[in-house]
Amino acid sequence: MENIYLYMIIALAILAIADLVVGVSNDAVNFLNSAIGSKAISFKTIMIVASLGVAVGAVFSSGMMEVARKGIFNPGEFMFDEIMIIFMAVMITDILLLDFFNSVGMPTSTTVSIVFELLGAAVAIALIKIGHDGEDFSNVINYINTSKASQIIFGILLSVIVAFSIGAIVQWVSRVLLSYNFEKKAQWVGALFGGFALTAITYFIFMKGLKGTSYAKESFDILGGGTMKDFLETQVLSIVVVSSVFWSLLSYALIAFAKSNIYKLIIIVGTFALALAFAGNDLVNFIGVPVAAYNAFIEWSASGLPAGEFSMEVLAKKVPTNNWLLFLAGMIMVLTLWFSTKAKNVVKTSLDLSSQGETKERFQPNFLSRGFVRSAMLMSQMTSYILPVSWQEKIDKQFETPVITLTKSKKIDLPAFDLVRAAVNLMVAAVLISIATSYKLPLSTTYVTFMVAMGTSLADRAWGAESAVYRVAGVINVIGGWFFTAISAFSAAALVAYLLSLNIKVMFPILLVLAFSLLIRSSIVHNKKSKEGRAEDSLIKAESSSIQGVIHESANNIANVVKRGNKIYTNSINGLAKQDLALLKKNNKQILKLSQEVEGLRDNIFYFIKNLDDSSVGASNFYINILGYLQDMTQSLEYISKVSHKHVNNNHKKLKFNQIKELKEVDASLETLFEDTKEAFDSSSFEQIGGILNSKEQIFSMLTEKIQKQVERTRTEESSPKNTTLYFGVLLETKDLLVATMNLLEEYHDAHDSSVKPATIDTADSITGNKEEE
Repeated sequence: MENIYLYMIIALAILAIADLVVGVSNDAVNFLNSAIGSKAISFKTIMIVASLGVAVGAVFSSGMMEVARKGIFNPGEFMFDEIMIIFMAVMITDILLLDFFNSVGMPTSTTVSIVFELLGAAVAIALIKIGHDGEDFSNVINYINTSKASQIIFGILLSVIVAFSIGAIVQWVSRVLLSYNFEKKAQWVGALFGGFALTAITYFIFMKGLKGTSYAKESFDILGGGTMKDFLETQVLSIVVVSSVFWSLLSYALIAFAKSNIYKLIIIVGTFALALAFAGNDLVNFIGVPVAAYNAFIEWSASGLPAGEFSMEVLAKKVPTNNWLLFLAGMIMVLTLWFSTKAKNVVKTSLDLSSQGETKERFQPNFLSRGFVRSAMLMSQMTSYILPVSWQEKIDKQFETPVITLTKSKKIDLPAFDLVRAAVNLMVAAVLISIATSYKLPLSTTYVTFMVAMGTSLADRAWGAESAVYRVAGVINVIGGWFFTAISAFSAAALVAYLLSLNIKVMFPILLVLAFSLLIRSSIVHNKKSKEGRAEDSLIKAESSSIQGVIHESANNIANVVKRGNKIYTNSINGLAKQDLALLKKNNKQILKLSQEVEGLRDNIFYFIKNLDDSSVGASNFYINILGYLQDMTQSLEYISKVSHKHVNNNHKKLKFNQIKELKEVDASLETLFEDTKEAFDSSSFEQIGGILNSKEQIFSMLTEKIQKQVERTRTEESSPKNTTLYFGVLLETKDLLVATMNLLEEYHDAHDSSVKPATIDTADSITGNKEEE
């Protein structure tokens, strides 16, 4: 039996490495999003600075390891064999839960997951013990460290409100003082802001954060034999004053003489500090349990007692963690930071929700988000009655965003927000996390950094009337995901602990193989999706300011829609013919994605028209018409795909042989039409469009003939109303699809002819004239 525990220690070590990888993939958003979103420094520089912070923070995290040993349960109430079951259940559950959230690109809390997993597994084993001994089930409270556990859980929940509120207040004050034209403010203003921000960061990270580490107990002769911890606690005011003066003077010198951007320095130092705080606070989430298990194994091995008789009171004592082990864990975290693609997905979610400008909204509004937005608007109206008009005007002026004029020759990827907001995000989050670390509270770095970013976004008026309802829905979804994490972590860890307790020799290898199999499968699926995403053609927003440019830019989109539309139509017919529900279900997803991309192009019309030259306004008329026809095409395809899926999904009668044969003939004709169209647009051989238009009557005649045949069949032999409805529906919608396609081709044909003629006639008039003639 002794060997099984040695194998468990080895398995826990391997799981710790895997947990470090998936954990950092999830938590990279915590310290990367401000620097990446503001584009203050290059991505490579951000990664180097963050890597240094993670490496240093990992070495300073020893003090937090006690949470895994005694923060949630009372170790003295459990024997060695029971503790090993708890720890194994926690690690297996943790790695699968975090990987799931990473795969869907949602930031979740590693702290919440580890706390509730420890709680769930400990409660499960405690209940098993109580049931076995015939005790009252209310005694389960004796097994749990209720005071510390409730303190941790309450702290995590409170951090959501505190982080959001403080982030919003500090950002609002900073914006009122600095405005969006912060770089034009007096040099002393930037120097004071830099002094305040850098003092907050350095004191709470390098001073306050050090207090919780083993290094704080080192004695210094200069302090009369005292320790660093004593110095930090007794000289608070002196340290803050000296730091403020030093950083303010340095900031002024950098601004005045070196002509440096102090906000960039704050972001660099803040990124380092937040990465350090993250590693110092969160490393316990990844390796705290395996380290505690190893300590328990060493003590049990030395005791010589059976596993079921050796009490785990030893875990209640303070046991320092090996610094080399912490350094190794830090290196694994750094490597993950550089090479994890899942980390980029999670970062994107946070940036999308805090972006100052327009971005593709990832979340759909719900009744909660609509209610919150309406309440906020009412509160805003109330404050307008309270504050004097002159004050309101001054405040509004500070929040006026500068107008950015884009160059026509170059596409610019604008930052999600400016340097002031990035600096506030880093400063507030670093301070809050450091305070928690100094009190050995495993605060959720995800909760804090995410809610600070959301609070500063709100205060900065990034959630305008156009985006508020979507952004609030996103925040609700993410917070809902955190509660889902807590419930899932507790339940799953309790279940795994129960299964392991049934027969540890059998269940341990089975669950371990299952965990790694799911992890490998998740990685393969993620890589496959990433490759598909890169390979698949996506629709591109028009950026040209002339009709000739728009013609050539739109050609790629049309070729793309025709190619994907052809495949969707063929799959619908094949799915009906073979009664292939899986193919039709996949087809529904494809047309939904295409429809959303076309809708995205239509949403961009405002910015497209704003970007046009005065001499090329006619391009907007052409572009709007093209998008209208593309939308008509996708709507027809969507209807055909949905009715086909619905028919097969409801197990209705299969179409008759003649009906399938006729639909295949229609599909063959459409395939020829679409392939010719794609070839013309791919090669920009727009003169071929005339030849394609000549086949218009032939295809319409064929469709009319098929409809007439079905009318005759219905009168004489057809007995299924569902089949008749489906068949007519597909043919009539195919007709609409052809009408939209031909209209698009005619629009293109006419516009191209006009654009290549000598410019004696105004382009807009030529397009309008062509449309009127039609």
